Amino acid sequence: MAGKTASVPAARAVPSAAASGVGIALLSSAVFGLSGSFAKSLLEAGWTPGAAVAVRMIGAALVLAIPAMLALHGYWHQVRRNWRTIVLFGLIGVAGCQLFYFNAVMTLSVGVALLLEFLAPVLIVLWLWLTSRRMPRPATLAGTVLSVAGLMLVLDVFGSVRMDPAGVLWGLGAAVCLVIYFFITAKQNDSLPPLVLAAGGLLVGGVVMLVLGAVRAVPMGFSTADVSLAGWSTEWWVPMLGLVLFSTVLSYVTGIMAARILGSKVASFVSLTEVLFAVLWAWLLLGELPAAIQLLGGALIVAGVVLVRLDELRSQPRRIKAVEPVPVPKRGGAGA
Repeated sequence: MAGKTASVPAARAVPSAAASGVGIALLSSAVFGLSGSFAKSLLEAGWTPGAAVAVRMIGAALVLAIPAMLALHGYWHQVRRNWRTIVLFGLIGVAGCQLFYFNAVMTLSVGVALLLEFLAPVLIVLWLWLTSRRMPRPATLAGTVLSVAGLMLVLDVFGSVRMDPAGVLWGLGAAVCLVIYFFITAKQNDSLPPLVLAAGGLLVGGVVMLVLGAVRAVPMGFSTADVSLAGWSTEWWVPMLGLVLFSTVLSYVTGIMAARILGSKVASFVSLTEVLFAVLWAWLLLGELPAAIQLLGGALIVAGVVLVRLDELRSQPRRIKAVEPVPVPKRGGAGA
């Protein structure tokens, strides 16, 4: 029986990859959600949003510099070949998204601004609907409605909403930037590793923020005063280190990996859980206890994500039925 192999359909690997993709996406959302708590401690100590974002991006780019160079294995032509993707990612997906969001926050409540930004998954569904001229399946539409409804409950936008036309436009601009971010990160590109895209994009975004600060388009204010985090006083660099390592380096790299596994639509819906994680982290680190309505909203977000993901998986077997089985050596080796 030497040399015999057992055939395992390639389709069987799809659920495993999908599950790992969702897990990576949830990890990305969890560490992204930490950024609000870290940043709030810095802002309360005298930092401006522009300064915090600039240091966050530049610091993360420096941390990723050596791993990114190792990932390139000396093939710098990959960077030259994909420089447009890196610049677009840095300008729109990183710097643009942050800049538009902070401008929205200036005239809108944080909840409304964040809700407008996270309309990105809905915009992706609409965009794919328009470009493919195929109406989304009922499960995707239902998941969209549930996710948006859950997001509204988590943010409690009905509490004290202030609507300003300019702020709404800035918020919608942030949503468009987030859509482009998901499309860029979901693009399959075997020659540009996620580490390289993240490092290059963060460097471009950080430099753009510094330039905007230099021309006074974005206020820049720094402080070395102690900050309050999780009920105790600490040095300013502690939350900044967490902001750089966890909420930027780990979150962006895992976010790009997840988007390449799941695609832009599903990855964008899983990212909605970032709001839920942000609420939970604020509870643990800042003592802001979530209300019952926010917990209900979180459940609706998860339900919406599950519906969209199941709908996506249901359509995948049709596309891979023609794939030949992958030969796998039978357990026990040649003597089996």
